[in-house]
Amino acid sequence: MLLVKTYIDKSKINGIGLFAGEFIPKGTILWKFVPGFDFVLTKKDFNKLPEVAKLWVLHFSYHNKVEGGYVICVDDARFFNHSENPNIFDSDNQPSIAKRDIKKGEEITGNYFDFDADAKLKLAKKDL
Repeated sequence: MLLVKTYIDKSKINGIGLFAGEFIPKGTILWKFVPGFDFVLTKKDFNKLPEVAKLWVLHFSYHNKVEGGYVICVDDARFFNHSENPNIFDSDNQPSIAKRDIKKGEEITGNYFDFDADAKLKLAKKDL
């Protein structure tokens, strides 16, 4: 669940991105998993989905082994784009924290390799 003011807009990185709707100081928690709001789709349940739904899940979720499946963000957090030089710090089962001050209007990015077990597969398919 996003804990700061954000909005989505066109991204120079990839399609649509998530942008800061306010100044976000370094060390601020931007996102954390909130059971009952965000949810985890198990691999077993994922495999029962129609192909078109699987493609959506693979594009808009991340595979987290600690959480036990595909984490689906109900809010706009699904629009975080990947960057090799992100402005947030992510890790398995931890909140997303601002690595530095993030200006209002700046795109918020994370390094998918820090938390998504399928990031290498997505990179091979150019789906980052």
